[in-house]
Amino acid sequence: MSNRLSRRALGAAMAAVLAAPYIRRAEAAGPWQLRCSLDTAPSHPRNVALRDFLDKVEKASDGQIQTKLFESGSLFPDLHVVKALVQGQVEMACPGTWTITGFVPDADFSQLPAFYGQPIDVVHKATDGSAGKHVNDEVSAKLKVQVLGSWFDLGFNEWFSTKKPLNSLADLKDMKLRSPGGVLNSWRIRFFGGIPNVTAWPDVPLAMSQGTFDGLISTNESVNSAKLFDSGLRHSLQDNQGMGLYVPMMNQNFWSEIGAKNQQAILKLWADNLPTYRKNTAKAQQDGREALAKAGVSFVDVPQAERDTVRKKMLAEQDKVAADAHMSPELVKLVMTDVGAA
Repeated sequence: MSNRLSRRALGAAMAAVLAAPYIRRAEAAGPWQLRCSLDTAPSHPRNVALRDFLDKVEKASDGQIQTKLFESGSLFPDLHVVKALVQGQVEMACPGTWTITGFVPDADFSQLPAFYGQPIDVVHKATDGSAGKHVNDEVSAKLKVQVLGSWFDLGFNEWFSTKKPLNSLADLKDMKLRSPGGVLNSWRIRFFGGIPNVTAWPDVPLAMSQGTFDGLISTNESVNSAKLFDSGLRHSLQDNQGMGLYVPMMNQNFWSEIGAKNQQAILKLWADNLPTYRKNTAKAQQDGREALAKAGVSFVDVPQAERDTVRKKMLAEQDKVAADAHMSPELVKLVMTDVGAA
């Protein structure tokens, strides 16, 4: 993909950053500027949570850290924000796992067949467990960034369409469906007979209104906050096909510069507030569905028994699709252990 940063290009960018002269400020120096880039709208649950988090960071640092949130892709879309973070063009980002698979393929494991149609507590067993820790270690080592802890829930991905009613999974056949990116999302679209299309999120409303694709994978609140019903969205099929998650991370030079006291405060703030953010996001997803229904979007829920049957069929292909996505066998084993424990 032309809009993705290659591993080689990212490696060169990281080498340039690490090789550049760096002068550590004194512990009492400041204030430091913390720019955070998100490509979702201000009302999106991620934006609401990060706005609250950044405010808490300012207060905890006694004003030493001054924050500014850039929203709606005004600085970078998530597909480009990792490069910007590595190069120091922003100090914080919280990109979706699917946007960093080009650098850390294991990151998108929540889209594996093992999670299709599963409840959220099963997902958290893996993301907060050994599989999530494994990926955080990989992200920190490969991208030279500081991961703040467990991941932020986006919510379950569902199916949405414009003109074609979605009454069953069979209706997805031959539809051109926008994917947020990642091998596994595209694989799942093809599994149901659809045709994957990857479009950056800020470009989705216009592309949808122009008929670039017939539908998309997204979450209820993401679709609602982007007001995609104004762009022709009319139908949804709900199957909890995979959990979307965001990885909170900071530029390593910035992290080193702010000192141990601020570092510890930030890590504690994230850990203490994440349960509330997750709870708020789950409610926002339900509220998003209700708002979409009021806007005229029809909903059909895939029965749980059918989801379980589909998951069993998908699991027969899990090892192959994981290999195609360049996921490590070690990671897949950790996932299955975590899921088994759930």
